[in-house]
Amino acid sequence: MKCRVRFMRVIVFFDLPVETAAQRRHYAQFRKKLIKSGYLMMQESVYSKLAINDRIANGLISKLKEIKPPEGLVQALKITEKQYASIVQIAGDSPEKEELDDTSNLVVL
Repeated sequence: MKCRVRFMRVIVFFDLPVETAAQRRHYAQFRKKLIKSGYLMMQESVYSKLAINDRIANGLISKLKEIKPPEGLVQALKITEKQYASIVQIAGDSPEKEELDDTSNLVVL
């Protein structure tokens, strides 16, 4: 079966408590797991990852449910790469892009 290539983004938003030592540890572990899984920080507590299709994006969301900390709010938004490209920066300096600006140079094997 051939996978349909329709690039998606999974954007993760989280607001986790950091009042106790255990909460800070859960926050740090969750953040490290996101980074290890290939998510890149867009801004503080907002991370995103590119997926090659909807099935892969759904798998990323399932994985987030497995690694979520016991307290706090974690939300995931799945959008197309075209929708992601329409982000308008209102204020602040543009961060150095570690992610693909577009998919024109991406090769899917």
